[in-house]
Amino acid sequence: MRKITFAEATLEALQGEFRRDEKTVHLGTDVAIPLRKEFGAARIRGTPIAESSFVGAAIGLAGSGFRPVVNLRMATFGFVAMDQMVNQAAKITYMFGGQARFPIVLRMTVGAGQSMAAQHSISPYPMYMNVPGLKIILPSTPYDAKGLLKTAIRDNNPVISFEHSALAGLIGEVPEEEYTIPFGQAAVRRAGTDVTVVALARMAHLAAEVASEMEGEGISFEVIDPRTLVPLDKEAIRESVAKTGRLVVVDEACQTCGAAAEIISLVVEDRRLFRCLKAQPARVCGLDVPIPFSPPMERFVIPDKDRIAAAVRAVLQEA
Repeated sequence: MRKITFAEATLEALQGEFRRDEKTVHLGTDVAIPLRKEFGAARIRGTPIAESSFVGAAIGLAGSGFRPVVNLRMATFGFVAMDQMVNQAAKITYMFGGQARFPIVLRMTVGAGQSMAAQHSISPYPMYMNVPGLKIILPSTPYDAKGLLKTAIRDNNPVISFEHSALAGLIGEVPEEEYTIPFGQAAVRRAGTDVTVVALARMAHLAAEVASEMEGEGISFEVIDPRTLVPLDKEAIRESVAKTGRLVVVDEACQTCGAAAEIISLVVEDRRLFRCLKAQPARVCGLDVPIPFSPPMERFVIPDKDRIAAAVRAVLQEA
């Protein structure tokens, strides 16, 4: 199978969906040149640096029969449009009593590891998990990026696609033939029996590397990549924990009120699963601090392979 980058996969998803449906339009401060060359300036719109205004315009377009894709670029810029996303797009179908649908895709990059400092290295998807009415995807491979983005564009609800900036150049297998990936369907990146490691976005790759390295120690752990946070594939996580009896969640986002806490809670609140646990679940998350610009300090505050390995050993040693 051919191999392309994560960024190329997202472009292919957009091209395919724009060819499929002429009502699909694109808004963003950076004009997507390959898209504009093929689909023209009427559908590929360059916008002012005014996120609240063009996200608001996208809501109006969606309510008028279009399928807007909005590229907000860095998640930091999304905060400027927070009212439009959280107070308008997420609630409008409910407030209309289901009489109108608002299919909007909001793309934002997240993640640290490239010395882009505090304002451009955040991973705020847990904030949006707290907003009913928004679906959230978090692809970690080129295959998932294309399949999930195509599904998002076809969905009749607002979807936020959080894409880790460090994965843009990641190369992986992507079929040329048509495919989509359903929301709420986790991927098992590596099968195992001793401990379940649920890892998000770039952390799924680190966790798989640690699993390979620790295999020589006779430690077998299963790596689960949720791929979508809303909806979350709860059953896949529960099934894996029921088999292993141990759980570690790895997420680059801050620990407090994070996705990792939500994943752990769905396990410990399940009476059947709670009885299956052989050790208390553990979190390996980013520290609750702004991301430093300094490369050594940045590496210190985000999870790495050593911290993942230490957490796995800790839950295995617990009686």
